[in-house]
Amino acid sequence: MVDATASFDGNRVAANEISARPVRADQDRWTATASDDTGVADYVQFCASALFAPAQSASWVSNWAAATGADMVVATLSYDGRPALSLALEVVRRGPFKVARFAGGRHANGNFATADPRLLPAIDNPAIRAMFKAIARTRPDIDLISLERLLPDLDGVANPLAALPGFPSPNLALAVDLDGGFDALLSRASGKRKRKKHRSQTRKFEAVGAFRRIEARTREEVDRLLDAFFEMKEARFAKMGIANVFGDRQVRDFFRALFADALAEEKPPFLLHGLDVAGKLRAVTGSSRSGKRLICEFGAIAEDDLSFTSPGDFLFFDNIQQACELGFDVYDFSVGDEPYKRLWCDIEVQHFEVLAPLTLKGRALATGLRQGARAKAFIKNNPTIWKLTKMLRRKAAGQPAPAPAEDDN
Repeated sequence: MVDATASFDGNRVAANEISARPVRADQDRWTATASDDTGVADYVQFCASALFAPAQSASWVSNWAAATGADMVVATLSYDGRPALSLALEVVRRGPFKVARFAGGRHANGNFATADPRLLPAIDNPAIRAMFKAIARTRPDIDLISLERLLPDLDGVANPLAALPGFPSPNLALAVDLDGGFDALLSRASGKRKRKKHRSQTRKFEAVGAFRRIEARTREEVDRLLDAFFEMKEARFAKMGIANVFGDRQVRDFFRALFADALAEEKPPFLLHGLDVAGKLRAVTGSSRSGKRLICEFGAIAEDDLSFTSPGDFLFFDNIQQACELGFDVYDFSVGDEPYKRLWCDIEVQHFEVLAPLTLKGRALATGLRQGARAKAFIKNNPTIWKLTKMLRRKAAGQPAPAPAEDDN
């Protein structure tokens, strides 16, 4: 297993402009500002020439704000009036606390604040703290800034938030190195068994009717694939005994807008794929492009008469094969350590988290969240305890039998 602080390619144009002689910034020339929803427009403009991860893109942030009506705050660190680093955060209530987090909450993974890569080497802990102080001045009601699932680096550029005290995220992210193409990958990952299974699945699908892999290229196809995905996830989460994070109408509206808007791009930054067998969608994946990296943001399968054929596994086989053909360097399964991912993956990415209390209440919450993260990591890293936890959740939901694990993303 490769230990990856593996780089995520973000905005290639910006990354290629990194100066061989980084700016050595005079601390007196830094300024930090924060604004409410009106700052989103400036954030979108900054993204046009900045480096960012998919969940910090202009499209993600603006669509999330529009679909959910999120209470947004945007903080920007500038050097001589030129934006260097920007955080677009939504403010949510957590019991008696108010928390500022990345737009999208649990849906935002592999996070990296939008940045000018030429100025990043000069950004240090005091500069970032100045951003947090600007947020506190503008929004004194915020108790805590919670930045979760942060990438160690993006496109080979170290995450500036790593300068702050942090701790490992409870969940690993898994990915597969596509070096050498699909044949080379299969030679490293039980290729004979995978090809044999893929042929067997093909015959089973053909026995039922025509089948095809779909990429959504119209708004109607986006709606069809997402409708199927939301239905699959609702059934899946009910079986697992956990809350459906895709259940809220506003969240569903966000994803519809995100994937539909992406169709206007020459290389859509967000993609939907589906496996249609006999006129019914049996598996769906939603992905994002990040330079030479294709990231599976989510996936699901239909639990019906064909679920025994592992349609999700079949779709991943085709998705990964196409990623190789298109020249991607890495296929990223994103956050979550699941057996179906381990069948492919040879890269582990350890995300990290930063908690910045702004009030005394925020300090108390931060302490609880750190302890909770340690507990989650302990449970998930102990196979026996994790298996027992999932079994108890299923029993509580009235589903004692274990469900297939291939769509736990």
